[in-house]
Amino acid sequence: MNCNPLIQLNAEIVACERCPRLIRYCREVAAVKRRAYLAWDYWGKPVPSFGDPSARLLILGLAPGAHGANRTGRMFTGDRSGDFLYRALHRAGFASQPESRSADDGLELRDAWISASAHCAPPDNKPTPEELRTCRRFLDRELVALERLKLVVVLGKIAMDAYAAARGLKGLRFGHNVLHAGLTPPVLCSYHPSQQNTSTGRLTEAMLDEVFARAREIVGGSRTKTDEVA
Repeated sequence: MNCNPLIQLNAEIVACERCPRLIRYCREVAAVKRRAYLAWDYWGKPVPSFGDPSARLLILGLAPGAHGANRTGRMFTGDRSGDFLYRALHRAGFASQPESRSADDGLELRDAWISASAHCAPPDNKPTPEELRTCRRFLDRELVALERLKLVVVLGKIAMDAYAAARGLKGLRFGHNVLHAGLTPPVLCSYHPSQQNTSTGRLTEAMLDEVFARAREIVGGSRTKTDEVA
């Protein structure tokens, strides 16, 4: 699907250098590395979105992890947040396998597209409001290109706020498994599968399974996989 606008958009995301603080941080992390990943050639750039370009489900997260997606170059890949998320997506039929270790591990998304409020790993996992506004241009274009969307799942309040800003929505209430059914497409909220949330029990596997089982009901049954955009 060389004509798909999401391919061009992903290329622009990877090449983006609009936020100097984030670009500098991504490169510094890639150069210093973590001891467990010294053998890795870190990605160290903005991380593109990932998934099925004909997706009916958009999953919007916060930002790449410094030693997760910033290392592997694929959303929610290579850290515990991704492990938690992809297990749930696999159980709901949106992912071909329950693990995501590297960009070439064979994982495919089916009927789902994963993006982020900020495409660069931020220090302390906290992009600034200005950085979020700058990155919003990519989300704006994704929402146009994903023509078959039936549902948006936002992972965390920052993701909800970023989506609301992109759509010009006001007064959305955030809460786990809260569904804003009156929107087109509807928005379903979930706690972010960060290690802080999952290790403390604020978000359990059963809770995340409930969200994606609900997502499956809303978008409909599984369908034939289309091309992937990496």
